[in-house]
Amino acid sequence: MEIAIIGGGASGMMAALSARKDNGIVTVYEKNDRVGKKILMTGNGKCNFSNLDFSADCFRSDSKRDLGVFFERFNVEDTIAFFEEQGMLIKNRDDYLYPASGQAATVLDILRFACEKAGVVIKTEEEVRKIVKKNEKFHVETKKEKKTFDKVILACGSKAGPKAITSGSGYLFAKSFGHRVTEPVPALVQLRCAEAFFKQIAGVRTDCELTLFISGKKCQKERGELQLTDYGISGIPVFQFSRFASKALKERKNVKVTMNFLPDFTKEAYNEFIHKRYQVKKGECAEEFFLGITNKKIMQLFIKMAALKPEEVITDDNREKWEKVFYLLQNFEVQVTEANPFENAQVSAGGVCMDEVSENLESLLVPGLFFAGELLDVDGRCGGYNLQWAWTSGYLAGKGKK
Repeated sequence: MEIAIIGGGASGMMAALSARKDNGIVTVYEKNDRVGKKILMTGNGKCNFSNLDFSADCFRSDSKRDLGVFFERFNVEDTIAFFEEQGMLIKNRDDYLYPASGQAATVLDILRFACEKAGVVIKTEEEVRKIVKKNEKFHVETKKEKKTFDKVILACGSKAGPKAITSGSGYLFAKSFGHRVTEPVPALVQLRCAEAFFKQIAGVRTDCELTLFISGKKCQKERGELQLTDYGISGIPVFQFSRFASKALKERKNVKVTMNFLPDFTKEAYNEFIHKRYQVKKGECAEEFFLGITNKKIMQLFIKMAALKPEEVITDDNREKWEKVFYLLQNFEVQVTEANPFENAQVSAGGVCMDEVSENLESLLVPGLFFAGELLDVDGRCGGYNLQWAWTSGYLAGKGKK
């Protein structure tokens, strides 16, 4: 059986290796000058390739499909076994899995060498222009050649990432075969906000609990290191709910985020803290009164927002002002106006409808057509989950009906 894989990323190479196990003759078409470029950017170049803290709940899709079915057939343990068999030492950092080398290039090289050893034909700088099915065969056309295959796996990725690497051509191929595609939006991405004060607090990194509100309803709460930029908010907790914000913004819904810079306090403990703080430090100027509570840039902003002056003495006379500072520390609200574009996103939310593929990720509309990776309407949380989907979906698509 001759198999064409469109896309030489993580899922495409895993699909190629899986297909070769069944003695398929495999050709990978990659439009870039080398395979796996996006792998090199994952985990800040260290490649967080999976996560031991795993469940199907770590993934999202607009489809109601039970995604756990796929991970039952190729899971984190299978991924670990694969890389260990290839000789890679693995480092576990709080369940986040990395190559022990600390280099994403290790993961890429392992896949490249495994494909070479298995006899996979990889054709780089060969962009597929057309795929049609005729007489039970798939006719694949590039600028350089036309070739016929028994099976095609679309693993061409999403729109997320630098334009030089990604194109989103897979959506067009899927649509040409009659598949529904949920329009993708950027996910695992920074959010832009309306407020003008962000330039004053840009560069701050701090522990924070964030809550996403969509049209006034609480959507999701996350905690972690918040990164403040000159245009809005970033960091892992923001990435975790950015797909919901992106979709809501696309639907022109109102999106807000509240931030709690002192998330370890219960309501009662916080009230007690405020009372004791006032008893001990009243009579000090505002700058000194609030010193040491959180990042100085944040405190300066909140003092200003409360209409206090840094040199103003804290007394009962200005209680309303200094109480507002304490309120802001746990209830700071910003208006989200847009998500950063696909070029800044790690993944896309949306893609080929999961209701139109089998448990082997074969098209229910076109026999012999398979899908893998980000092209499908599945996106995971930040933490190695999206690469795990690449390994799982690539393996299943390559394995096919067996």
